[in-house]
Amino acid sequence: QVQLVESGGGLVQAGDSLKLSCIASEIPFSINAMAWYRQAPGKQRELVASIETDQRTHYAESFKGRFTISMDIAKTTVSLQMSRLRPEDTAVYYCNAVHRDVSGYENNYWGQGTQVTVSS
Repeated sequence: QVQLVESGGGLVQAGDSLKLSCIASEIPFSINAMAWYRQAPGKQRELVASIETDQRTHYAESFKGRFTISMDIAKTTVSLQMSRLRPEDTAVYYCNAVHRDVSGYENNYWGQGTQVTVSS
């Protein structure tokens, strides 16, 4: 089975920076894209950023300029560099991997999540 393991979460103060990492393993196919999502208590999971294997990136508007996503294709690793963190960034951050089949359907795989807590 596909395994995604996140790391790097923790407790920080507002204005601090933090880097999250995710390593994918047990993959029986090529990964086409990876992404980071987050979910705050009582709220829906939301996209933070995604990246294709050609290094094209997409950021949700609210994260542009503060968060940066990157991918190491050979190591099947994706990272999220977070800067100028705010209390509202407090959430569980999830790693996502996508495999697109021949019809273009996106098959999604998820990590267990890593907690990020930002104090004011």
